Amino acid sequence: MKLIYLMITITSMLTMIVMSLASIISKKSINDREKTSPFECGFDPKNMTRMSFSIRFFLIAVIFLIFDVEIALMLPMILTFSISKLKLWMLTSTYFMLILIIGTYYEWKFGALNWL
Repeated sequence: MKLIYLMITITSMLTMIVMSLASIISKKSINDREKTSPFECGFDPKNMTRMSFSIRFFLIAVIFLIFDVEIALMLPMILTFSISKLKLWMLTSTYFMLILIIGTYYEWKFGALNWL
């Protein structure tokens, strides 16, 4: 039992020493204005460094991800066709497809699928 405590103590001390050395060595003492400014092909930036992000592009990307997940959910429906009851399989697959079609129509009607 003493051996385990000794190993834990030595490991903890060694870890603390290595962390302290890494912290001391990695500190940069000189904060130069040129090093902290953003780099833009050797020129000073004229505009903000952050560019605006198109919400329309984000919306299209989210819609793509949603329909991608829905396709991944539809693929096992083909595999379960042979082991399921036909009536139950048709009911669930029709209901699922109906939800997808209504969702697509809703997005199309309100202009979410327009790229312009």
